[in-house]
Amino acid sequence: MNTRKMPDKHELVLTRLVLDVLKPHKPGMVEFAQALTGLRGVTKVEVSIIEVDADTETVKLTVEGNNINFEQIANTVKQLGAAVHSVDQVTYSHPTKQQT
Repeated sequence: MNTRKMPDKHELVLTRLVLDVLKPHKPGMVEFAQALTGLRGVTKVEVSIIEVDADTETVKLTVEGNNINFEQIANTVKQLGAAVHSVDQVTYSHPTKQQT
């Protein structure tokens, strides 16, 4: 019998998120990354182009930080005219003193 207790959701923080995103050509990758980097808890954003079509780009969006708010990321992506197609990777960690 496994008696190990699952950590309370408040004991873990989201520290890395990898998303498959479909975005228009504008805003460009630099502006797109800057908008996301400005969000609370976000310390690093990487945007890599996977595919380019006539009107859109499929990008891999990697967000790292301390206690990332997924809903805030998803809402900002939407406000930038893009859509999250899938969540490809999620990393939760125990918070450090800096993350609390």
